[in-house]
Amino acid sequence: MKECVSLLQSIVWMTNQLKSMNNRAVLIWSTKNWTQKDHKCLRINIEFDHAKFIKWSPDSKAFIIHKAAERVMEVYKVAKKPDGWISGVTKAVTFPKHHGDDVVGLGIACNGKYMMSCSEKNDLVVWDLKGEQLAKVDTYLMTTICAKISPCARFVVASGFAPDVKVWEVKFSKLGEFQQLSRAFELTGHSSGVYDVGFSADSSRMVTVSKDGTWRAFNTKIEYDKGEDPRLLSSGKYNHAGSPSQVAMSPNGEVVVVASKSSLAFYSVQTGECDAVIDHIYPGSVTCLLFDSLGKYVLTGGEKHVRIFHNVTGYRTTIASIQSKIRQPASSAQKERMEQQIREAELFLKSIGETS
Repeated sequence: MKECVSLLQSIVWMTNQLKSMNNRAVLIWSTKNWTQKDHKCLRINIEFDHAKFIKWSPDSKAFIIHKAAERVMEVYKVAKKPDGWISGVTKAVTFPKHHGDDVVGLGIACNGKYMMSCSEKNDLVVWDLKGEQLAKVDTYLMTTICAKISPCARFVVASGFAPDVKVWEVKFSKLGEFQQLSRAFELTGHSSGVYDVGFSADSSRMVTVSKDGTWRAFNTKIEYDKGEDPRLLSSGKYNHAGSPSQVAMSPNGEVVVVASKSSLAFYSVQTGECDAVIDHIYPGSVTCLLFDSLGKYVLTGGEKHVRIFHNVTGYRTTIASIQSKIRQPASSAQKERMEQQIREAELFLKSIGETS
């Protein structure tokens, strides 16, 4: 069920961005009948504009959009029927307009305590759920390309024309009151602007992809308040096709996927080597890229379609990781369990015509 919900939310997020621009609508899809010919969906019309960004709330009872032309955020509440499908969607709140330029980032924290928006002109704003500003910072990136909230909700990050990624910590009191937005650390090492940033599920690892044709994976489980810097885990080159690239990291932090135009490249964080490349996914470019919550699938959006791929590299890295652990001292029960995990991964790869 968790996997199904994850896929539903992921597919909705990407499909909305693909389709809302032309028809001024948000489409919500159900994955319960995903294997059937006809797919159930609900259409929500957006007044006088289209949604450039769409994000679900953590409980899936609401979503937010950022209107492209009006440059305002709107919150929509979702009502559900007893069978779990949606009975209706109503607009609940319109935030006051703040950004005067194109917005490049929008998000809701997984703890539901705040939202974030950021424009290309470097003004990053943290909002409460009622539309009041909690904090505002200048990213000092000359031009901001990407802004995101980390999966753990502890950080907001921004990247752009400068070669360094800025990371801030969003601090709340024990009573849940907002305290401050403070600089935490930077991800460094690129020689040119950074297009995109990705995270592991617990934000202990982050990955960046740059105009310089490289990606870099970092260990960010650090004591930055004591001056400790992120540690580079691995890096690699990718086929930079001349347009902004996107990057995603698997939930366990072991696989990096880079989307460049219409191609996907899969990398092992452990070795930094490219494991697989999928070319010509769409006639145009990949516009959205992410993993599902379990790391089994990679989801892409582009050309009004969503395509889902098996994370084959993830199965291979799992096998390699377990094989290195099985050589270490362990109980017979632990070794038996690890051997079973290897067999299951190998069988799956074989079932789809891949090797381990």
